[in-house]
Amino acid sequence: MFASSHIFDPTAVLRTSSSSSQRRILSSNHVILPLIRPGVLGGQPLRKAGSKQQQDTRSACRVSASASGQPSTYIGSLSSNSLKFGIVAARFNELVTKPLLEGVLEGLERHGTPRETVDVAWVPGSFELPLIAKAMAKSGKYDAVITVGAVVRGATAHFDAVVSGATSGVLNASLDSGVPVIFCVMTTDTMEQALDRAGGKSGNKGFEAAVTAIETANVLKALGQQGLAKARDAW
Repeated sequence: MFASSHIFDPTAVLRTSSSSSQRRILSSNHVILPLIRPGVLGGQPLRKAGSKQQQDTRSACRVSASASGQPSTYIGSLSSNSLKFGIVAARFNELVTKPLLEGVLEGLERHGTPRETVDVAWVPGSFELPLIAKAMAKSGKYDAVITVGAVVRGATAHFDAVVSGATSGVLNASLDSGVPVIFCVMTTDTMEQALDRAGGKSGNKGFEAAVTAIETANVLKALGQQGLAKARDAW
């Protein structure tokens, strides 16, 4: 259907209704492609006059409750044009973290965020990610923060301590700030497994983290605009 895996519609949003759903295809290069079907033009469903479906193109799609009693549904847009992102990357295992970071930047760029508008902070290792991520999230300058790291299992219990601290710390940074803080830390048994996920045969998890950040930030913004989520400064 597509001539190239690089065809991409950055304004495409996912919509859900009581009768049908827009699906996404993720290529081997992690480029999101809209599925074209009858009644759909350019990845956007055609809406008839008088339709109850309402769309906020800046953030998320809202489908109003229908006569059949279906719930209102909010799904984040994959357009990042109006969003500001921060990234915290660990230098330890930079053989893995550098390509992961490049994957994040590429993912943001392909969805509408110029890489020169992204702020990147480097820290010594994955254990230090949560502190800086929380500080950036609480600054009020970012719609989402993405943490990038790699922890490879060794012969001691150090692996478990670092993974536990990084995981819980990143989660708490998000919950405490009210800003999406995305976990893109590879926790693998071998370096080969980590490299496979940093642009190898398993793709680049950095790109996936960028998409996650965009969608989460947009749905949170949409809920806030409807009064369904607390303002950031109320957290």
